[in-house]
Amino acid sequence: MAAAPRSILIFFIIAISAFHLSYSKPNGFTLKLIPRDSPQSPIFPGNLTTLQRIERLIEFSRARARYIELTSSPNATTLHPDNIRLTLLRDNFFYMVQVGVGTPTTGVYLLLDTGGGLIWTQCLPCINCYPQRTPMFDSSKSNTYQNLPCSHPLCQGDRSLYKCVNNECVYNINYGGGASTSGIASIETFTFPVDTASTVRLGPVVFGCSKNTQNVQFAKGGAISGVLGLSLSPDSLASQLSATTQNRFSYCLVPFTQAQQAPSLVRFGDDIPHPSSNIYITPFVPTPRSHYFHLNLLDISVGFRRLGFPPGTFAAAPDGSGGCIIDSGALIPQINQNVVGGCNAYRQVMSAFQSYYNSFQQLMRIGKVPQGFALCYKYPPDFNMFTSMTYHFEDADYIVDPKYVNFYDEQGGYFCVALIPGNGKTILGAWHQQNMRVTYNGNINSLQFSVETCSNDV
Repeated sequence: MAAAPRSILIFFIIAISAFHLSYSKPNGFTLKLIPRDSPQSPIFPGNLTTLQRIERLIEFSRARARYIELTSSPNATTLHPDNIRLTLLRDNFFYMVQVGVGTPTTGVYLLLDTGGGLIWTQCLPCINCYPQRTPMFDSSKSNTYQNLPCSHPLCQGDRSLYKCVNNECVYNINYGGGASTSGIASIETFTFPVDTASTVRLGPVVFGCSKNTQNVQFAKGGAISGVLGLSLSPDSLASQLSATTQNRFSYCLVPFTQAQQAPSLVRFGDDIPHPSSNIYITPFVPTPRSHYFHLNLLDISVGFRRLGFPPGTFAAAPDGSGGCIIDSGALIPQINQNVVGGCNAYRQVMSAFQSYYNSFQQLMRIGKVPQGFALCYKYPPDFNMFTSMTYHFEDADYIVDPKYVNFYDEQGGYFCVALIPGNGKTILGAWHQQNMRVTYNGNINSLQFSVETCSNDV
């Protein structure tokens, strides 16, 4: 992806009214996304073939799915710790941002977590930090740094996110599997590059000055300094900034086949364009124990065949487990394979695809492929009867174009249905969001979407 070296993706949703912001534009701005396999990424793996890129996307998707399932579980800190330890904070984040912290600014790269809350970066002096090859933020050298006072709402009450210890507001985040970070809850000014010539300064922003980081395995020897939380949690960057961005953010993901040539943009507030096609709206589902963006999925269609899942098949449990979420960090979509109400949704969806494609004599089913997809076919070059898939959400049908339902290996002459099984959640991942304008509108607590050619979003 041809993104500027100082690029960023941010997601904004709920308001915290106590924060004042300063923008180059009063009510909106536009930023760029850095995928980890982009040449602009500090953990760029080198030039990869299309096949290698897709294999990595699938690996990230599976790791991301495990992470989401484990961290949204009521037993997140104890459930299957060995499954999460090797992938946590390493393979389950595909996107990152470059930001400046403090005044004068210290540039850091942070991994994006749409399901996480606190923004944190390693800080000097550090009691126990992993090696970081970029400079750590030194709060003593910033003119705008402050400790978050114990009187702050985020640090008061039995259910507060942080705790007051020895007159300091401190945090301790346990990601499960032995990975954790702790430090001083702080307030600072953040600087985000808009392009090569201008920046946006936001503040004050609550963040974590990490002094003790355990078992966090960032790739490539410390190029990443921390995590940028963008969830519905009140301490995420999204929540803190939404008052000025009118509770709205929007992105349009350029197809992965074009991602090295055209950047994907994230727009905020007044910078969100008016869609050129029909807008569809579905409400977010309140899920008290989860900060992910849950949607009310009622049913699924393969082509014109509606599968007729029983009510509640895709509903979230009261403890936050299960349900259907939209997550751009989960690249390959997944359908829950756990039996709910006597049905295995993943198996039924894949059976419907198999039934459709088996009806064409010119298609030949093949077995194992390098990408690991379960349903693949050899096909002649002139075959063009690929089918769509529809997510039937509350009040809106989200139709995935046939081009983005499947993965195509042109050299191998085969295609595969681009779905993987989920162990609890159904996830509308980035593969099914290609060439779709997706807007998170907190004013109406809903997701808006419309078809768009994302490479034209310049």
